[in-house]
Amino acid sequence: MQPIEIIVIVAAVAFVALVVIGAIVRKKKGKSSCGCDCASCGGCSACRERAEKKK
Repeated sequence: MQPIEIIVIVAAVAFVALVVIGAIVRKKKGKSSCGCDCASCGGCSACRERAEKKK
């Protein structure tokens, strides 16, 4: 395995780890997992369920 291949693999693993950590942090803050404000989105069942629980 060449050094460039190792660098690419490490970078890919780091990117995936950052995405997972970001999702965990957003979840702990109580934000939606889809990453956007979709309160007006009729197709987002995750946000709809959360809004119904707040009422």
